[in-house]
Amino acid sequence: MELDELYREAILEHARHPRNFGDLESCDRSAAAKNVSCGDSVRLFLRLSPEGKIEAIRFNGSGCAISTASASLLTLAVHGKTAEEARALFAKVQRLLTGATTERDELPRDLAALAGVRRFPQRVGCAMLSWHALEDALRAGEKNSA
Repeated sequence: MELDELYREAILEHARHPRNFGDLESCDRSAAAKNVSCGDSVRLFLRLSPEGKIEAIRFNGSGCAISTASASLLTLAVHGKTAEEARALFAKVQRLLTGATTERDELPRDLAALAGVRRFPQRVGCAMLSWHALEDALRAGEKNSA
């Protein structure tokens, strides 16, 4: 099985069986994002530990397979990370999807599954939707603590 086919299977698996889907009771941050070009929407819920790590994360919404899979992968990738570490992952995913880098090795193996999306520029917004919601949720928390 080719590497691209393995990645495609990972996307389909996360789209069919998204991890961490649903509301999060007692979250301290949340943000929503909508892709106006296709109608995909996502809401991300976070709860941070006293040490500032993402101790719980969930999402809900509706969208295409890429949007759902990306949100599912995001929740697994940033769980246990600090806001700074989560932002670093956001930047790496964005560089990969926009073609600024082709290095899949910059990302954890599961997130590298998103690399194939860059061949379809109209779908990059779908893959980045939940990542933008994450960025907004983290930024909102900073405003609230300032």
